Amino acid sequence: MINNITNVDTHLPMSAAKASSSMFGRMSMPPLLSFKKPPKKDKAELRIQKFKRSDNIIIDGIIDDDYVDVIEEEILDTPIIQTPQNFFSSGGIGSPVPQKRKTKYLKNCYVIDYIQSPVSRHGYGSLALKGLAEKAFFDKNVEGRIVTYSAPVCQESSPALFFYKLGFRFMDPEANEYMKECLIKNVPDIPIQKGMMFLPRHNLHKLIRYGELF
Repeated sequence: MINNITNVDTHLPMSAAKASSSMFGRMSMPPLLSFKKPPKKDKAELRIQKFKRSDNIIIDGIIDDDYVDVIEEEILDTPIIQTPQNFFSSGGIGSPVPQKRKTKYLKNCYVIDYIQSPVSRHGYGSLALKGLAEKAFFDKNVEGRIVTYSAPVCQESSPALFFYKLGFRFMDPEANEYMKECLIKNVPDIPIQKGMMFLPRHNLHKLIRYGELF
């Protein structure tokens, strides 16, 4: 069947539909309240700087290979007393003997100068270092390298144990053994441990996931 629009009576009265008033429209809306900023959360004060490879900072100690460039350099040793047998081959009495030495130069890295938490044992310092670890990880020039020098400030306790718990390690194996013993026996860091500490690559990933694994 085909609809024929000419058969429709256009003189029939048409009623327009009116929008009914909504129940919500009849209700009086309360005045909008102003939004307040959430209270500022306490956080640790963290000061850092950046060491560059071009600074030629020499590292003396045990540190992961990805932290240093190892360069074999020729140095002049102290003069030695020559014997008649090696007099001519060495160039004469008292001539310095060239020696080769492997020197470790620190690569680009972040250096923690200072960290201070407003309240102790609330995790503020740990969260600050977690943020630094994330920053170092995504920095293509740094590639996750972070170092610090553990030393007390204003006769406060040494931060060595705090850094050790978050994965930092001394370049002196004996100092690391002492830190491990402090954790096992739950004793404070006495005597104070000083020295340069670094964050190994495998501990960097743990620090980034702080709050999940620690």
